[in-house]
Amino acid sequence: MKALQINGPGECEVKEVPTPEPGPGEVLLKVHAVTTCPHWDMHILGGEPMFPGMELEYPYTLGQPGHEACGEVAALGKGVTEFEVGQRVCAWRDRGHHVQGCYAQYVAMDPESLIPVPTELPPEACAPLELAMCASAHLMLAEKLEAVEGRRVGVFGLGPAGLLFVQLARAAGAAEVIGFDPLDARRELAARLGATRALDPAGEEARTLPPRGQAGCLDTAFDCVGSPAAVHRAMELTLNLLVLFAVQREPYTFGPALWSRFMLAGAQPHTRAAAEYAVARLAAGQLDMSPLVTHTMTLDEYARGVELLKQRDAIKVAFLPQES
Repeated sequence: MKALQINGPGECEVKEVPTPEPGPGEVLLKVHAVTTCPHWDMHILGGEPMFPGMELEYPYTLGQPGHEACGEVAALGKGVTEFEVGQRVCAWRDRGHHVQGCYAQYVAMDPESLIPVPTELPPEACAPLELAMCASAHLMLAEKLEAVEGRRVGVFGLGPAGLLFVQLARAAGAAEVIGFDPLDARRELAARLGATRALDPAGEEARTLPPRGQAGCLDTAFDCVGSPAAVHRAMELTLNLLVLFAVQREPYTFGPALWSRFMLAGAQPHTRAAAEYAVARLAAGQLDMSPLVTHTMTLDEYARGVELLKQRDAIKVAFLPQES
């Protein structure tokens, strides 16, 4: 089979390697589409660790950092009874970067990491299910705190995660969803996907929004940017809850002005329940991930796809390993 390997900063190749055999308790997944997780791909190919303090060694693990995959069950290892050969499934969680990743034609996986998805959707429209699971875990927390239904919700950053939060918040009954992003195309897409308003953070309308505590301010916000400037602006505009989804690389300041009534939530655990929540939204037509995939390519075009992400000319790239 063919599989991608990143050999060093800016260096990658598609290698011919043996197709894995599913061991006892494993499923062999035939990968039809695998989508980029942009920051993982840009960091690893760019020679930088994804998280501060993370060690980075090359050659990187075969098939990594691919983990957003959709395909079909090709074979079952001994003892696996929860799936059938030919069944459409997605990887719902990142298994870590010490095992073969999904930038490959086949990958052996534990069945606990797979979940059935609608067969009427193309594989590339289901492949970002792992990201939808992550977003759903954070949205579910906000729902438990009664911070979505009937509320005015802000989404800071309209990349892949932000575009999911727009849809998930609307599906959960938000009275209004306001998105913030400097790119015209992403604001336009957010509006098509259900945002009530999509604003340029530097524009006049965004600068004059009611601050925290005044009529018309945000009740709840989700940060998908990860910069102090974006987080502090979200704090200024939000009355009750700010959920930090983006990876934090710098300190944020929680000041005395936020002492009363304000909740700040960090990264939430990734769970099967959140994956099932996302699949239910997908099946009900309340979540559409296909617009996030702006380009489809073969594995041989991986470096070009990552360059499109760096230039912000792509939101997500779907690689189709069977066409490599």
